[in-house]
Amino acid sequence: MSPEADGRLIMVSNRLPISVVRHGSGVKFLPSVGGLATGLSSFYQTYRGQWIGWPGLEGEEISGAEAITIGNRMGFEGCFPVILSREELDRYYYGFCNNVVWPLFHYFQTYAVYSEVDWEYYREVNQRFCRVVLENARPGDFIWIHDYHLMLLPEMIRQEMPEARIGFFLHIPFPSYEIFRQLPWAREILQGLLGSDLVGFHTYDYVHCFLESVRRIMGYEHALGQVMAEERMVKVDAFPMGIDFERFAEAAVQPGVEKEVEAIGLETVDRKLILSIDRLDYSKGLPQRLEAFNLLLERNPGLVGRVTLVLLVVPSRIQVERYAALKRQVDELVGQINGRFGVIGWAPIWYLFRSLPFESLVALYRQADIALVTPLRDGMNLVAKEYIASKPDGKGVLILSEMAGAAREMGEAILVNPNNLNQVVEALERAMEMEEEAQVRRVRAIQERLKRYNVINWAEDFLAGLDQIKTVQNSYAVRRLPAEARKELVRDYQAAEKRLLLFDYDGTLTSFVDQPEKARPDREVLSILEALAAEERNKLVIISNRDRATLENWFGRIRLDLSAEHGVWVKTWEEEWELVEPVHGEWKARVRPVLEHYVDRTPGSFIEEKDFSLVWHHRTAEPELGLVRSLELKTTLLELTASLDLEVEEGNKIIIVKNAGVHKGRAVRRWLGQGEWGFILCLGDDWTDEDMFSALPEEAYSLRVGLKVSRARFNLASPQEVRELLSELVEAGKGIIIPK
Repeated sequence: MSPEADGRLIMVSNRLPISVVRHGSGVKFLPSVGGLATGLSSFYQTYRGQWIGWPGLEGEEISGAEAITIGNRMGFEGCFPVILSREELDRYYYGFCNNVVWPLFHYFQTYAVYSEVDWEYYREVNQRFCRVVLENARPGDFIWIHDYHLMLLPEMIRQEMPEARIGFFLHIPFPSYEIFRQLPWAREILQGLLGSDLVGFHTYDYVHCFLESVRRIMGYEHALGQVMAEERMVKVDAFPMGIDFERFAEAAVQPGVEKEVEAIGLETVDRKLILSIDRLDYSKGLPQRLEAFNLLLERNPGLVGRVTLVLLVVPSRIQVERYAALKRQVDELVGQINGRFGVIGWAPIWYLFRSLPFESLVALYRQADIALVTPLRDGMNLVAKEYIASKPDGKGVLILSEMAGAAREMGEAILVNPNNLNQVVEALERAMEMEEEAQVRRVRAIQERLKRYNVINWAEDFLAGLDQIKTVQNSYAVRRLPAEARKELVRDYQAAEKRLLLFDYDGTLTSFVDQPEKARPDREVLSILEALAAEERNKLVIISNRDRATLENWFGRIRLDLSAEHGVWVKTWEEEWELVEPVHGEWKARVRPVLEHYVDRTPGSFIEEKDFSLVWHHRTAEPELGLVRSLELKTTLLELTASLDLEVEEGNKIIIVKNAGVHKGRAVRRWLGQGEWGFILCLGDDWTDEDMFSALPEEAYSLRVGLKVSRARFNLASPQEVRELLSELVEAGKGIIIPK
């Protein structure tokens, strides 16, 4: 399903695809520069879309009449401006976005300047964007939010439009947990992003970093990129952004570009042309790139007069001192290299500190023998893709930083560590000597991929993923058992000739307690179970993670079946315990010392040992420390058990280590196969019970205790609600239905 068929596409980004600039005493409208604006400026209109963002002028600069002009023109283009004041831009954009998020996410954490005031402005501007979205969005629309400027926006919209389809895409790297946790507002940022249905990144590395931060900071588990948040499931996935391949490929052979290519060729006869194009930013590694070029000339005197580096630096934030200092450093390095190696009629570096028209840019791409693209850290880097797309004859060599997201899909490039100057120099030497046949083979391979997965395919892929997760969410959701469904459940129970009742115990029939042995069933729950078990039409089964001795002691006198340790042991009322899974416990000698180490480090925690599993409990530990240690322990155990055919599961304040392939779902199937059941009821409370819910037929009644996302059909708030429902079934079995 696409937005074209079901709802409009609402794009939300910091900047609109059209910028308003001051022109004399009035204003004029220009296309915005950037991969997102360029690639999707027409795409959103194809899907009856709207685009919400800042138009480029400060609120103080716009008169009343101009505001009307801007609104009318923007509305005609399907754009809705969010007007920001000078102070808001200083605090939200230059402050929080570019003095906190940008350096931290690019691993320049020492550059981050944390300001509570800037954070408050960031939150307020996100709220401003939210109000504009709410004014324009309708049910069924696809709301696609872009980049680090608006990371709080998804949750803000979710609060007002709970059923909205919201996607978020981050165009910069997402850092490792150890870096991200330094952000004082890390939890709030994650909470904001998890308001989305789908969170997208350029590479799986960023996906992994995000999921790790979500797990360790928020405590939310994930499986196959699906985050189990409190009341919703969120999908996290990688979508490597493409470019408008045909635009560059077609432009490269246009007469205007051909003319510029010839002019550049006349200026660089018998020379290798190395091209470097970047915005002025410390993340781009410009000084290191110049130092590598300096070392190349130093080691290869024969290159004097035979190679030229075109250094195109696009101005950016030069009013910020750190960027101004970077500009001075680049200027000085260029001067030193040209002064040291230059001769009459030849300068090693052509230095351009400006942006170029599109045709001139494509001409440089086409003419350059080598593209030197070596950022220290980059979310994707579209320059590398644009260079390859602009090669109609397939000749050219791309040297690409392995720190750029594009490196994951451009393995035919020469990949380098930009901090290793020797490696960069060797790459340049190799590139200048590469045979044309090898160049063409590499370029054509990348071009084929860029054609297939261009910016439109990327956008459609993301929107398809957004639509798909909404379908999946229908399987995992929080659905309070409504009164009508409850009545239907009781009626179906009363009418059925053969009933199967499958109950977890801890957290389901009784509340959790500090020590497992204190959870002995009270008189009320025993009375309920005895009454249900006494019904001839009922088959009652307790399926628990507990050991068989405990279950036998507590429930052995009631006419019911038991399953212990996730289904490893099974006991029917008529027979003795049976080991039904081919498991062993020899592995415990390797795992137990790890758990003991975490007991020592986490006061209040303890180990529960069963025949074929080990459980680390932290219910009585200090809550925050217990959460931190459980996340650390799970990571450690996953690494340790990778080769041991074991599984590590997280329950309610417990970590379970057990034999792989053993779960409650397999135990459930044992009883499902015993005949045709007219009524099935399954009750559980945590993720170990999801396997039970998955094994049930569609018509079964499955209820998860606790208001968390689940495969269960419905949720009950507490074990007390479970007891009330089961008491109602007891009465219904006597032919009485108590109205609610």
